[in-house]
Amino acid sequence: MERRATFVSALTRCEYLPDRQWRLRYEIRPGIDERGYMEMMRAGWRRIGPALFRPECPACRMCRSLRVPAETFVPSASQRRAWRRNAPDISIRIDRPSLSAEKAALFARFHDHGHETKGWPGRDDASLPLFLENPFPIEEWTYYAGARLVGVGYVDVLPDGLSAIYFYHDPGEHRRSLGTFNVLALIASARQRGLPHLYLGYYVQGCRSLEYKARFRPNEVLGFDGAWKPFDGAAEDG
Repeated sequence: MERRATFVSALTRCEYLPDRQWRLRYEIRPGIDERGYMEMMRAGWRRIGPALFRPECPACRMCRSLRVPAETFVPSASQRRAWRRNAPDISIRIDRPSLSAEKAALFARFHDHGHETKGWPGRDDASLPLFLENPFPIEEWTYYAGARLVGVGYVDVLPDGLSAIYFYHDPGEHRRSLGTFNVLALIASARQRGLPHLYLGYYVQGCRSLEYKARFRPNEVLGFDGAWKPFDGAAEDG
């Protein structure tokens, strides 16, 4: 029998919408496999390492799980420009996750920039190794401009699609729109592998760091009735 533990966090100020409070339910499942996690993710869960979580807030339902159907996705004009800006000289390497001084330094620059410009919580250097502790094999996507590392992403390969776990990049390369390029590359890879979806985690209207996800269209969100449905780009307030 699979070992698991569950608990609910205390009610604290929301890191997505600071004028609200949030609470998360966690399940620690070190033995979960790809198919088991796929079923959990379809129901609104996400994970970091063996810890699965989903919001369980008493007065808010703004966190919406969002996915992009790979076959029907059509890039916008700005997304096409981001692709053309990067595709000629950014190389992508896909391997198993590993830690290095170069990746740690990039992670630090990315989070320090978010803290200074977007009000993110202060950097926790202990969080980076969590992306290496996975209950099943995942992919690490590294992005290079020449020999210089400019982005790192962690990706689950699941029966129903790819899932973007996390992506960090060089804030000095903001003109490249590397976050957009990363999502476009993942959608293209899902299509090439015959996988129907790219899962992008939570979309939260009003959260600057998460609203970009709705720009990849057409897309779908998990409804409050438990069914995935086309999304019009504006979340209902619960």
